[in-house]
Amino acid sequence: MGLRLFVILGIIGLAEYYSFIVVASSVRNMPSVWRITITTVYLFLTTISWLGLILFRQINWAAMPHLLRNVYIAFVLGFVVGKILILIIMLVDDIRRLVTWLITSLAYSGTGDKDAANTIDRSLFLKRTALVVGGLSLLGFTYGIRNRYNYRVRKIKLRLASLPAAFKGLRIVQISDIHTGSFDNHGAVEHGIQRALDQKADLILFTGDLVNNHADEVDAKYQEIYSRLKAPMGVFSTLGNHDYGDYVHWPSPQAKVDNLDRLKGIHASMGWRLMMNEHVILERGADKIALIGIENWSAKANFPKYGDMRKAYDGLKEQNIPFKILLSHDPSHWHAQVIPEYKDVQLTLSGHTHGMQFGVDSKWFKWSPVQYMYKEWAGLYTEGDQNLYVNRGFGFLGYPGRLGILPEITVFELV
Repeated sequence: MGLRLFVILGIIGLAEYYSFIVVASSVRNMPSVWRITITTVYLFLTTISWLGLILFRQINWAAMPHLLRNVYIAFVLGFVVGKILILIIMLVDDIRRLVTWLITSLAYSGTGDKDAANTIDRSLFLKRTALVVGGLSLLGFTYGIRNRYNYRVRKIKLRLASLPAAFKGLRIVQISDIHTGSFDNHGAVEHGIQRALDQKADLILFTGDLVNNHADEVDAKYQEIYSRLKAPMGVFSTLGNHDYGDYVHWPSPQAKVDNLDRLKGIHASMGWRLMMNEHVILERGADKIALIGIENWSAKANFPKYGDMRKAYDGLKEQNIPFKILLSHDPSHWHAQVIPEYKDVQLTLSGHTHGMQFGVDSKWFKWSPVQYMYKEWAGLYTEGDQNLYVNRGFGFLGYPGRLGILPEITVFELV
């Protein structure tokens, strides 16, 4: 822990050092009034950014006006990411200059002045590049606020060999990670729910994190909006890691229990069948499939293992159901337990990662920092006869926006 903290502080220190050098270099030839003003503003913004990060848990974000909160958080993230990018560019340049100096020192060719001039030119170019990249990061994260309700409908056709004939053509809508406490616009959320309804699904599945922490986030209006989700075969849901209230301080253990009980009641009042380590049998004609829903189960140490697959399977194997769908919030569950122990689960639906709400997400290339923590983090993954789909999330958490990774409503057609 001590070494990790030292490394993190070292990276932060270098990022701040290089960022200041880049800013100072860019204003060096300006009149003194402008130079002092810009430098002072930069230092002020740096201070309020770090104060926000250091005091993050002490700040009552809910009491802050939504617009101010959103802009501030987006600014801080853009500012910090921009400085990390500046660090990378400038560090590469310093390493290049060090190598050049070593080569020149060991084998002086007599062209030192020309090389020095080129080095200065390249360094100036890289400083300006670093400043532009840092600025684009800041603008990008601020712009991403506009995308927080920019719902994208993704349509996936799944060919599944063991799917019973009567279920061919079954349409499933998956929604995940609503995070109601982050919302500030009932109308925009209502539009997203209507887009899900417009898909005319036979079955609607929600894979966890209805709230950030508190059941009360789902006020009467949001309950009315979510309760509009209807499908001929029903609406089924499960819990995510945030639904348990593990990330806030409660006045007593009973208060935490009561909060979860209220949340379970909200699922029921909206007409959602909350699945708590259990299964249901869905019938179509003479054929049957099993829908399994478990509580949060994560292979990552920082997240809880409330899920119990054995309990969810109780009595299922004796029914000889050929096709099974699993609702499991955290995608790390798939490789850790589902693939090695439950090979008869043909389709697992998860969420949790949000695609980190930041990255590149195209047909040809997909990248997000979250991929260094989760092997399966967005989209469809297949191993043998088993499939996992990781929904990018309907809502948002922390960063009040989406940059490159848009909020998602998934429509599956089983064939």
